[in-house]
Amino acid sequence: MENIKAKKKYGQNFLIDNAVLNGIIQAMPNNENYLVEIGPGLGDLTEKLVKYKDMTAYEVDTDLVSVLRSKFKDEIDSNKLELIHTDVLRTWESQKTLHEGKYDLIANLPYYIATNIILRALEDANCEHIIVMIQKEVAVKFTAKVNDKEYSSLGIISQLLTSDSKILFDVSPESFNPAPKVVSSILYLRKNMTNSLSGDFKKFLKACFSQPRKKLSKNLSSILEKSEISQIFNELDINDNKRPHEVSASLYSQMYTKVKNGREKSSRG
Repeated sequence: MENIKAKKKYGQNFLIDNAVLNGIIQAMPNNENYLVEIGPGLGDLTEKLVKYKDMTAYEVDTDLVSVLRSKFKDEIDSNKLELIHTDVLRTWESQKTLHEGKYDLIANLPYYIATNIILRALEDANCEHIIVMIQKEVAVKFTAKVNDKEYSSLGIISQLLTSDSKILFDVSPESFNPAPKVVSSILYLRKNMTNSLSGDFKKFLKACFSQPRKKLSKNLSSILEKSEISQIFNELDINDNKRPHEVSASLYSQMYTKVKNGREKSSRG
């Protein structure tokens, strides 16, 4: 391994298990999409990905960028690999997409920004498949279904924006250097490219899950009048005793539509 120490501030854990790397490659969709990698680290996954497709890798760590530029000089010179030294979240802020054309995101993500990155990728109209290594606890939240104890706004967003979501396999701490304190998982999401969610809907979900163990009606009382809640629950046949994790993604979508329509009606007078 190159003489580079993992930096805690970037949440770096370098993947060193070749079997896991090959498992990620085998999970790649067979399509014509471009590839984007976030946080290539020392380039072990990059080395395998670039053999299959042209790609862009985003790396924030200056020391690692130097290593990668040296290691992949030929691929960079031949335009097989574009290496961008930046904070990828800032790129999303300014450009809204990581590639001008349909792409798949494949990466070993730093734990501390993994959720943020996945949510951004789900919003990115050009990103079709997401195959990422993340903390297992977070992967479970993105794949949780109604009535699962881990079911939250992340599971709802995932259900409404994807046609397929699953954990492909788990990865033990020993597969990394340094070894993290938790088990990781490879999360696979295939987006439904025709669906999108508004920022207001996500704020609505945040209110719904503000106190996950309380009744949903109690959480909604922070943003709606009691009469509004009763009317919506009656129209959608939702029991007043339901907790947030006991209501389906479809019902959350229908609830939000009724809230939005009610507010638009009120504003028109």
